[in-house]
Amino acid sequence: MPNRFPHRLVQAARVGLGATLRRLARRFSPPSVPPAPLPERASFATRSHSGPTGTRAYALYTPANRGDGPLRPLLVMLHGCTQTADDFAAGTGMNALAEAHGVFVAYPEQPASANPQKCWNWFRPEDQARDQGEPALIADLTRALLRDHPIDPSRVWVAGLSAGGSAAAILGAVYPDLYAAVGVHSGLPAGAAHDLPSALLAMRQGAEAAAPLRRAVPTFIVHGDQDRVVNPRNAEALASAVVASAPGLNGATEKDGQAPDGHAYRRALFADSNGRILCERWMIHGAGHAWIGGHPAGSYTDPQGPNVAKDMLRFFLAQRLTATPA
Repeated sequence: MPNRFPHRLVQAARVGLGATLRRLARRFSPPSVPPAPLPERASFATRSHSGPTGTRAYALYTPANRGDGPLRPLLVMLHGCTQTADDFAAGTGMNALAEAHGVFVAYPEQPASANPQKCWNWFRPEDQARDQGEPALIADLTRALLRDHPIDPSRVWVAGLSAGGSAAAILGAVYPDLYAAVGVHSGLPAGAAHDLPSALLAMRQGAEAAAPLRRAVPTFIVHGDQDRVVNPRNAEALASAVVASAPGLNGATEKDGQAPDGHAYRRALFADSNGRILCERWMIHGAGHAWIGGHPAGSYTDPQGPNVAKDMLRFFLAQRLTATPA
């Protein structure tokens, strides 16, 4: 029977999701992040980008390390709700890792004017498609960075945490010709929701089986098995969508591990017939809704290992596009 009170569902979902985010904000309010010491000739600067679908500030890390050639990779990092670019950079420690490999890192920042909790709007249909909404804005920023800096167009990756991870999954799904790989930490698969009620349901219970991607995109997935904000079933749904988009993948090879003085974890590796890992899923035992192996200088971090940022970057460095991005 059709629901006769859809406005009440929307209102309840808005209250429920908003209450959850406000509770998290109180627990994980972004700390005052002092500027981290930079290597000589490196920079970390705040800039702004405007495109057909809007304007966003972003922070750009430019490494001093010139890498092994004239062009260097780019990693686009999307923060979670209530976070800032500086906060996310400090918590993940990604700049220091990127420096070692000569990688540019861009941190687009979602303003409160776009979402009161500064969440990327991964659950709205207008922000889930190519050439519109937030995906178009981030893709346009990515292309501008390609034009303005010595970046290798075949080695551009996107990753995020929570709402940012969900937005990264969407970008990989709708721009597989731009991003060579995707990292999703504590997020949901593309298409998991279409409004606030379905977003809250998918966060609590896990997304329904996600549809296969139009093109297989190498994907690195991390989730804590004690996450009470985004159900860990979403990690399984995302991995299933990636695997279904690439016929011929071998079954998962699972490996257990233990970080020194940290969490135990299980890695599931999905490889093709040539042994190339197309999907890597990490389930961290005992971890909640936070960046695993992160630094306490940032919010939403779990300082206990493993250092997933290091392994995520290791996965990315093995991925490149075989065609020129659009």
